[in-house]
Amino acid sequence: MKARDQSALEYLYDRYSAALYGVIFRVVKKEAIAEEVLQDVFVRIWDRFNSYDPVKGKLFTWMLNIARNQAIDKTRSREISKEQKTGGIENVVSRIDSETYVEQPIEGLGVRDVLKGLPQEQKFVVEQLYFQGYTQSELAEEFNIPLGTVKTRLRLAMQQLRSSLGVK
Repeated sequence: MKARDQSALEYLYDRYSAALYGVIFRVVKKEAIAEEVLQDVFVRIWDRFNSYDPVKGKLFTWMLNIARNQAIDKTRSREISKEQKTGGIENVVSRIDSETYVEQPIEGLGVRDVLKGLPQEQKFVVEQLYFQGYTQSELAEEFNIPLGTVKTRLRLAMQQLRSSLGVK
């Protein structure tokens, strides 16, 4: 590898790719993304092999750390974050009936009906934060709304929802 011999990289790939893929897949949980990360891992191993120090640990451990870190970085990436947010809450929120194990969509819980009484700008903030999974900062940045405005709209929405639901 230090001599930049491609057959050495092929050898490492043949011997270790399955184990590294398993670690990556456990972190990212999607096959296509895991394959992409695995490719990135071997590029990184190739590019940074000179930084490997056998005195500090085994080669496999070094490669495993690279794979795990790349997978974690990928899950934190803006690309993955946006993908998770656009999936919608309908696929996530469900109630399991203990007798029949039937999933109930969010509409069945009446949440959207409760939000209908909110002013549009407050309703938008609540939907983005709770149904789409944005943080307040992400929402402010993504939709070019001042962070203070996002917080105020959320606070007012929560006050109105508590009042309309009779919660103190």
